[in-house]
Amino acid sequence: MSACAEFPHNYQKTNNRINTMGTIETKEIQHGQPVKIHYCDWGEGKPVIMIHGWPSTSQMWEYQLADLAKAGLRVIAYDRRGFGRSSVPFEAYDYDRLASDLNELIEQLDLHEVTLVGFSMGGGEVVRYLSRYGTSRIAKAVLVAAVTPFMAKSDDNPDGVPQEVLGGILDGVRKDRPGFLEGFGKDFFGVSLLSHPVSQPFLEHFRTLATLSSSHATLECAKAFSFTDFRADLPAVTVPTLIIHGDADKTVPIEASGERTAKAIPHALFRVYEGAPHGLFYTHREQLNADLIAFINNGTVAPDSDPTVDRGNFPGL
Repeated sequence: MSACAEFPHNYQKTNNRINTMGTIETKEIQHGQPVKIHYCDWGEGKPVIMIHGWPSTSQMWEYQLADLAKAGLRVIAYDRRGFGRSSVPFEAYDYDRLASDLNELIEQLDLHEVTLVGFSMGGGEVVRYLSRYGTSRIAKAVLVAAVTPFMAKSDDNPDGVPQEVLGGILDGVRKDRPGFLEGFGKDFFGVSLLSHPVSQPFLEHFRTLATLSSSHATLECAKAFSFTDFRADLPAVTVPTLIIHGDADKTVPIEASGERTAKAIPHALFRVYEGAPHGLFYTHREQLNADLIAFINNGTVAPDSDPTVDRGNFPGL
């Protein structure tokens, strides 16, 4: 059960707005059927869209949804196509199509003054959306351990991740997806012989979320986040932006991603979490939630937040 599934469909939580789970149908038709995107919608107030990472689902946000809703925000989390309870089309897992799904969600729910929060692969959807659809409906953006600006090392991207490393992810998914995910999850959350920031049952839960999603979508999305170049998209990120990254991230190394993205978005506020692995949405959930709430409401970060580094010149609102 996801955090969203704790309330039945159309459960009346407040006197002002119905809290729902539901689906939208995109304009895209594959094999005679529209692609459907599942979402949950909690709380009321400023709208926040949470975009999950690879290879998980919107359920990864279960430690954020209630806290943000209780803070007076309307929190919407959706399953990317091919994952969770959304449709599993055979084609179209490129970032243009993924950004189109996000745009359909925003338009069909008629959202305005939205804060987009993208984790890991989801950070790519945030910047591609802003590049393609602009900022008329968007108030702020948050990139958490995001894959931007360009993961793959190349002649014109010498600071990227070696392509043999990214190819190893694809090979692992093809050959033995559950086995690959077991090792991947340990690196994802910073588990080692001396460090156990998450329990074994939690690791198994993370692997279950991933294995229940489409193997085809898992592979196609791995190709997308590994080899999509977002450098031309970043100038479109003109709204107030918060970048959060862990300095112990082995999955999306900060040197190849967060640091470079912060330089490309000079107005952004850049927060580095000391010792945080890629899966900081769980390991550093209290700090992340406090920073998200403060940034969405005030354009700042939580006063009790104590990141190692505070870079950027974003002045707040």
